[in-house]
This record gives sequence, C-alpha cells and structure tokens, in this order.
Amino acid sequence: MIDWSEIILRLGAATLAGGAIGLDRDLRGKPIGLKTLGLVSLSTATMVLLAVQAAAPGSFTDAASRVVQGILTGIGFLGAGVIVRHGDHFQIHGLTSAACTLFAACVGIVCGAGHWPIVVTALVLAFLLLTVGKPAERWLHRTLGGKDEPHDPQAAPDQSSDAGPHQPGR
Repeated sequence: MIDWSEIILRLGAATLAGGAIGLDRDLRGKPIGLKTLGLVSLSTATMVLLAVQAAAPGSFTDAASRVVQGILTGIGFLGAGVIVRHGDHFQIHGLTSAACTLFAACVGIVCGAGHWPIVVTALVLAFLLLTVGKPAERWLHRTLGGKDEPHDPQAAPDQSSDAGPHQPGR
C-alpha cells in the first residue's frame, strides 16, 4: 500500500512536469499549453498509480502494462488534435506540440511508477531539445547544405502557429 505522502509526491510531480512542458509550449504561442499537458501527465500518473497500487510491492504486473499500453494508444488521438495541415502545400504545424503531449503522458506514467531518476533525466533532455532544438536545426541546415529554412514561418505568415489560441495575453 502506497502512503498518502508518496501519492501526493507522484501525482504532484507529474502535474508539475507536464505543466512545465505545457508552459514552454504556451509561451511559444503553440496550440497546447500548461493546463492541457499538466492534465495529461496527471491523468496518466493517476492511472499508473492505480495499477501499481493494486500490484504487489515492487512489481509491475501485466495489468499495469495494459494500462500503459492503453494510455499510449489513447494519447495519440489527443496529440493528433493539435496537428494542423494548411492547404495543399503540405505545411504541417503542431508536430512538436503533439510530441510534447506524448512526452507529458510518458512523464506521467514514470511519475506514477515512482522512478525519479528517469523523470529528472527525461525532463532535462526534453527542455534541452525544446530550448536549443530550433537554433541547432538551423545551424545544421546551413552547415550541411540542407534546405534554406525548412520551417519558414514567413513563407506563409497567416499560417504561423504563433497566432494560436494559447498565445499569452489572448
């Protein structure tokens, strides 16, 4: 039986981790934010905690495995909801936000299972990618001779995800 302090720690950590990922998306004006990803992570942690609570101490049962599989299958639908395709030009926006939705779910699963080193390492790496990923992509494209700008928002200014509903101040 997991005690109250451990339940609060696991669910609180999942909510904060998912919310932090969502805050990054929200501050960048992306179509998903703090509340959504905080709830995704809290929801998944809750379900995993329930499955782990029902299992013998220290074991991860087949039932817990099925809970995780169901979560990851279902989260694909939520992630698909933030991906938008504009016109016939194959300009797709929201893939990183969809990936963040999946990541928030995974962090929630790991928080629910109580594996703190994995949570911390995954969060550090995710924020590293979210912070330096775009500049690194641009530099690599220039250095390796790729397309000039693979995600040029100026090519279609009315299609920028910066005009999303979660932009701060809107």
